[in-house]
Amino acid sequence: MSARTSLHLAAEIGGPPHYDAGHYLRLARLAEGGALDYVTLGDSFARPGLDALAVLARVAPATDRIGLVPTVTTTHTEPFHVSSAVASLDWVSNGRAGWHVEVSTTEAEARLFGRRPAAPAALWQEAGEVADVSARLWDSWEDDAEIRDTATGRFIDRDKLHYVDFTGSTFTVKGPAIVPRPPQGRPVTVIDAVGAPAKEAAARHADVIHIRATTPEQAAALRHELRTRAAAHGRDPDALRVLVALTVDLGDVESAPEPGLESGPQLAARGTYFRGGPVDLADLIAQWHRSGAADGFHLTPITPERDLERIVNGTVALLQHRSLFRTFHPGGTLREHLGLARPASRYARAATASKEV
Repeated sequence: MSARTSLHLAAEIGGPPHYDAGHYLRLARLAEGGALDYVTLGDSFARPGLDALAVLARVAPATDRIGLVPTVTTTHTEPFHVSSAVASLDWVSNGRAGWHVEVSTTEAEARLFGRRPAAPAALWQEAGEVADVSARLWDSWEDDAEIRDTATGRFIDRDKLHYVDFTGSTFTVKGPAIVPRPPQGRPVTVIDAVGAPAKEAAARHADVIHIRATTPEQAAALRHELRTRAAAHGRDPDALRVLVALTVDLGDVESAPEPGLESGPQLAARGTYFRGGPVDLADLIAQWHRSGAADGFHLTPITPERDLERIVNGTVALLQHRSLFRTFHPGGTLREHLGLARPASRYARAATASKEV
């Protein structure tokens, strides 16, 4: 990876649960002011709090540029409903939606739905199938399927709606979608590549992959592995963004970061731990990115109200001053922020190909 490759930065805005949208809106606007690619909002069936996707749907009309990526648990949920909800978020945000695919692994969570727990491999196989069928459902309306011709009373060109007829290991979906094709074509899919099953799902389906690494060499090796796996599935590895996940504690700005992160404690499901000041964090991000370790970083502030402000006004501002990170969003959609093309509908391509034969 060239040092000239664009640096991508994202941040988590979750933490202890809040029950007012204003809290999350303030954090999203702060991240937007720093021109971050996107914010994530964590969620699971095991934690109290508001639904992440619903919260970001509230944040969407009150922001302009920042990408919005809620965690969506695919276990115990209906894939058709998941795809509709994420497509709706893309519409209300004018093309700034993504979704962070997650699975539910605990027996307690399964009991909430009256179901039995399953092994991680089976859960991630199902999650991959949900990502697959969601993309197919988003493609099931061609871009110009809506006619809206009041003179003839025709709203939809039915020839441009397509059945997906998907059969997975645990569900079937006929389609087509009930929501028109999203502004981005397909909202951005984000997956944490922790463990072999998650890596496989990420290599097959993710646009953005979060990885855990304690050295730039380890991060570079993981990035190379994921790009190789993606290519083996017939995907363009250059259409994949790999971000290092870091949990960030900027509370003591006078302390030095733990050298190289090798000795940093691991925080379960949160990424590698960094403690230091905003300048230290900027130096680490610059060093790792220049070495080709990753396409960017996903930062989880240990105290969102305090640390996100120091990330944006300290770390990001310094990276911008060094001309290592942009000062404005390059476009209006999350795909444009990430430098990813808008995909064409596979069904439109198939229809065009059949007419040419």
